Amino acid sequence: MTVRELIVLGTASQVPTRQRNHNGYLLRWDGEGFLFDPGDGSQRQLLRSGAAASDITRICITHFHGDHCLGVPGIVQRLSLDRVPHTVHAHFPKSGEHFFERLRYASAFYDAADIKEEPVDQDGQIAEGKFGTLEAYRLDHGIDSFGYRLVEPDGHRMLPEKLAEHGIQGPQIRILQAQGELDGVKLQDVSEPRKGQKFAFVMDTRLCDNVFELADQADLLVIESTYLARDTKLAGDHGHLTAQQAARVARDCKVRKLVLTHFSQRYDDPAEFHAEAAQEFDGEIVIAKDLDRVPVPKRATGP
Repeated sequence: MTVRELIVLGTASQVPTRQRNHNGYLLRWDGEGFLFDPGDGSQRQLLRSGAAASDITRICITHFHGDHCLGVPGIVQRLSLDRVPHTVHAHFPKSGEHFFERLRYASAFYDAADIKEEPVDQDGQIAEGKFGTLEAYRLDHGIDSFGYRLVEPDGHRMLPEKLAEHGIQGPQIRILQAQGELDGVKLQDVSEPRKGQKFAFVMDTRLCDNVFELADQADLLVIESTYLARDTKLAGDHGHLTAQQAARVARDCKVRKLVLTHFSQRYDDPAEFHAEAAQEFDGEIVIAKDLDRVPVPKRATGP
């Protein structure tokens, strides 16, 4: 069974609180595990969530402020301790290579994990696999920062009644999918278009064109909302978004499910973020809490 869900490891900005750990998000996408911005305490939060280091196949760091990367040493060492057998790819801003080096080798340990560093220095596709494509786009935060976008290619949904009508079954279905035609039967004769899913991850940034590029038609958008609208000037001064701005992005980009996170410790009531976002966006809104599991929406019907 395939699983597509976001496991929230932490939701605090800058400093953890009694209720909120530093940032950390594990996107489980079929057989892949994308770990985004592991802040301090992410290793323990991973354990508490029921996930394992072996679930991680890629580490994606938006930028090198501590609340987005101080968990890297623990994660890296846990990958080695658990003898994770597969390669783990690490994406991060190229200008911060020296920070990643220090984090990766922060203390003495038996380095057994295969971690392939793949720094990012420009907009566009940075990886490709069975999951589709992984893209990165530069954001506006004062230091180099990139958001990430996962795009599954469009495909086809097989129609059992049409397959039966043409006598196609078992291994023949895979052959037809791979070749596009089998014994005169074309793929479009026994299927309908299936739109690929999209996931977007936008952390510390002011509003800029690439925020919209990342969020465009995302099935699930995870986006920072550090401030409320009453502190819009503070948000701009410090390179952040408000809940109102994040919700407007979701609205304008036709996002299906919006996840707000990265909350300033100045606010005590999470309901304020939901109320503010709901004034701008009428889709599903999730105010992230530590250890939440947020499912990726089921596929949209139609092409």
